[in-house]
Amino acid sequence: MVTPTNCYLASLAAADLLVLLVAGVPTVAEAASARVWVFGHAGCLGITYLQYVGINASTGSITALTVERYLAICHPLRAQTLCTVARAKRIAASVWLGTSAYCVLWLFLVDTSETAYADGVRVQCGYRVSRSLYLPIYFLDFALFYALPLGLATAFYLLIARILLVRPLPPEDRGHSGSAHQGCPSGHQRFSSRGKRGALNSRKQLTWQVTKMLAVVVLVFALLWLPYRTLVVVNSFLSPPYLNPGFLLFCRLCVYLNSAVNPIIYALMSQRFREAFHGLFQCQRAGPQLPPQEATPVYYSVIKDCSQIRPAS
Repeated sequence: MVTPTNCYLASLAAADLLVLLVAGVPTVAEAASARVWVFGHAGCLGITYLQYVGINASTGSITALTVERYLAICHPLRAQTLCTVARAKRIAASVWLGTSAYCVLWLFLVDTSETAYADGVRVQCGYRVSRSLYLPIYFLDFALFYALPLGLATAFYLLIARILLVRPLPPEDRGHSGSAHQGCPSGHQRFSSRGKRGALNSRKQLTWQVTKMLAVVVLVFALLWLPYRTLVVVNSFLSPPYLNPGFLLFCRLCVYLNSAVNPIIYALMSQRFREAFHGLFQCQRAGPQLPPQEATPVYYSVIKDCSQIRPAS
């Protein structure tokens, strides 16, 4: 199942897992220790840094996945050279390297602090500079890792839907369909035409299924991140900020749910994912596998040359 699409999905899965580990575990630890930070100064820096790396890498992986789907379906001939596994691996690595470098800034923005209470001194991990200095960072995060990716996803998926719903066959293949079999026997023409239409329809259905699944992933990302992103923007203009504990908990749960729900979406909408996941628990040796059709872009290949057709003996 090593395809460009699945390379980006693997990157997204790694980012989601990182978010769940470095955000969920400290939250549970704080709740168990009466909101006392137990991971020390290094833990405060490292966990905060890794949280933002995971969050931003998740967004970057979704954006790369959206662009790959757009190229594969709307520009199939160009996708043959652009949408390769090697290139997908390089892009996924670049997403992680870029977000890791971008998030280094957080190593200088957080620190541990001690607060005296009646029952003793509590250590907490929080911001180390004034609130006003974080506003440009929050707005940059909002633009780069929420507004821009959603704008691109909306535009690209509208173009993808237009291709899959309106155009039965792109111009590239129409041009080949009239000349690819010139000089071939009429029987082979009819056989090739029927086989091509059947394969094309099957591939189009499978591509439509996986595209719908990925569009749902983007939609869920937009909805579950909306409360937190909205809260950050609104609090940038409020003094004091709105910090209702119930709403903060709701925002946090939405972020965690976004990192946990993707495998459920895959299982509900992808038959190949269900089969592969079920196979992990079967402990069976995998036989020869055909290339996963769900990840094969529509119209990726043109009609075979007439010389490849052999008459029946």
